[in-house]
Amino acid sequence: MIRRTACLFLAIFCCVVILAAPAQARERLILATTTSTQASGLLEVLLPPFENRYAVRVDVIAVGTGQALRLGQAGDAEVVMVHARAQEDAFVAAGYGLKRHDLMYNDFVILGPPSDPAAIGGLRDANAAFAKIAASRARFVSRADQSGTHVMEKDLWKQAGVAPAGRWYIEAGRGMGEVIHMATELSAYTLADRGTYLAYQGRTNLKVLCESDERLFNPYGVIAVNPARHAHVNATLAEKFIDFLLSDEARELITGFQINGQQLFFVSP
Repeated sequence: MIRRTACLFLAIFCCVVILAAPAQARERLILATTTSTQASGLLEVLLPPFENRYAVRVDVIAVGTGQALRLGQAGDAEVVMVHARAQEDAFVAAGYGLKRHDLMYNDFVILGPPSDPAAIGGLRDANAAFAKIAASRARFVSRADQSGTHVMEKDLWKQAGVAPAGRWYIEAGRGMGEVIHMATELSAYTLADRGTYLAYQGRTNLKVLCESDERLFNPYGVIAVNPARHAHVNATLAEKFIDFLLSDEARELITGFQINGQQLFFVSP
């Protein structure tokens, strides 16, 4: 009887210990990426298959491209997925990243209110559109956050021969979704990536007023942070993640990601 009682107690104790023990911690991968990939909803489709396959949790830090690259430089991210080609090339050239891989692309569009006070509707020349916005002093909301979108915007102002300043030019310092919301509330113009704009359909009355200029091409790249700079980064897992992003499975997920029947991103050749 004593032996049976002891055995029963031991069995109960073992069960309690097993139940109380924490589940094995998943590996973590830190991805620094743009607000556009998060706000569009793409990551909600793209990450789960990788996480489930490798029992990994991808921790996403969604910021502007400039800040995402700074996180990579500091070793606070293991992979960066961004869209400012010159900055990406400089990141790799300086030894912070191993290699830049073409991942996908969409384009930028110039949005504005239905009233279109600068009369840019239908233009296919982004520089001409920016020059007309500045000349009319119609309100324009800039991300002003050193994101890839902000870098493109500054290039367009420069090419248009405009140094934007004054009450009409509003520097938000916010992500793309918030800027679209601000521009909607202010009946203002803004520059946006098409993916985030499509994701905000039904939440904004802004219209695409200028598009299809080849200067508005918007390529995204993915780069693993160099473990020679930061030994603590999980280089093996970063490599697996990039291999997944470049796989046929991920390419199909990117191609198939649509909102209201419209494709938001296109895989790079």
